[in-house]
Amino acid sequence: MKRTTLTANYLATISWFENTIVDWANTGKQYFLDGTVKQLWPYHYGFGDAAIVSNDGVYAFVYKRLATKGLLLKNGELLREINRSYYCSDAYEYPAIFITINKSTYLVHCPIAYNQLDFEDVESGELITNSKDRKPSDVFHSRLEISHDNSLLMSKGWYWHPLDVVNIFNIEDCIRAPTMLDNAKISDDMGTEICTASFIDSDKVLIGSSDEVYNDEDAKLPPKSIAIWDLKTNQISSPTAVNSEFGNLYSIDDDFAWDLYKYPKIINIKTGDIVDSEESVNSGTQRSSIIHSLDSHPQIIFNRETKQIAISGKERIEVLTPELQY
Repeated sequence: MKRTTLTANYLATISWFENTIVDWANTGKQYFLDGTVKQLWPYHYGFGDAAIVSNDGVYAFVYKRLATKGLLLKNGELLREINRSYYCSDAYEYPAIFITINKSTYLVHCPIAYNQLDFEDVESGELITNSKDRKPSDVFHSRLEISHDNSLLMSKGWYWHPLDVVNIFNIEDCIRAPTMLDNAKISDDMGTEICTASFIDSDKVLIGSSDEVYNDEDAKLPPKSIAIWDLKTNQISSPTAVNSEFGNLYSIDDDFAWDLYKYPKIINIKTGDIVDSEESVNSGTQRSSIIHSLDSHPQIIFNRETKQIAISGKERIEVLTPELQY
């Protein structure tokens, strides 16, 4: 892999935007990979340790990963404050992501209850999915991700006792019938805890299991293994044991994936072999949405277009580019 280290000043948040990295909380400071730095707006918010951005760059959401508050921005101006439930908010990552459907942009988050995902129109503030018929299941939603074609929403959250679980929703179905947000395709029949997952494409998800087994007799995925979950057939591929500790996957393609547990590495999905690594870069020990007890959980962002990883450090950003041989 190729490593590029960018110098950053007063770094607060990082997000990919048009193959550059932007700190939306700090004057929209834009870091180009050639070392150039620009400022997109005059405001410094002095708040937040993470951020997301809409596809067009108009809207940004700056928030604290282990708190209840976020700031919704439009072109750098504060549009309004956003909140989530206090319940266990100091334990797991704030769930939030932008989606754009039919030229309308929504913030997907949990403003009413920890277990109720809603779509909020960013301009009007209307919760278009807050139906009186909603009966959400007892899941703490987190680590939201959208499929490549914007058709599916994935939540990589948890439920008590605690156990990580993956929920997948059809976005158009949920907009048409909000109760579909309470009826996800879920990973809780795998027999082992699914602690990490990432869309390979719009039909397949790479999943990884922890060492937690809750149904040994019917386990489809052994502990500490990876597999590909086919969403159309609801079947998984033959499991592969990974030849290293892992737990924070980002799919590159059908053959390879990043893992960011402890340090960046690239895994061959089919063999479980580590084909490249950079042990000198600290990428934290996250392998769940529950991160309150971790000593280190730096911001990690994945560029789906270029397959690059960026990791925040102390006044620097490490950018890693895969160099793979097929």
